[in-house]
Amino acid sequence: MNLADITAHWVALHESLGLGGPVRDEAHYDQLMGVVEALMGEVHTRESSALSGLVDLVADRIREYEDRAHPWPDSSTPATRLAFLMEQHGLRQCDLPEVGAQSVVSEVLSGKRALNLRQTQALAKRFGIPMDALA
Repeated sequence: MNLADITAHWVALHESLGLGGPVRDEAHYDQLMGVVEALMGEVHTRESSALSGLVDLVADRIREYEDRAHPWPDSSTPATRLAFLMEQHGLRQCDLPEVGAQSVVSEVLSGKRALNLRQTQALAKRFGIPMDALA
């Protein structure tokens, strides 16, 4: 493949997904989230996939947008970050089976109990965030 071919493919990818620049708005963000979801299905069905690099690129664009448009609250703790995520996703305490019963979620949110490793992993996967965001 020569430079002209690479350039043509990149231009087509940029025109389709806008990857040559930052995420523009919520609609573009939603589009890229859908692309990552679809690509993750493809990456997981193959032992080794060249698509993982594309997933990384799209995920970086998404992360940059989230940091800019939806920053974490200042002076946050794992409990306040979880409360923030719940608010952003319209969830109630009973909607988090990853943590446990509603009473366990209540204790976590009030700071009486810390999230354990299993809970942190499950929540990070559910919300598509790094585990250290809840640590």
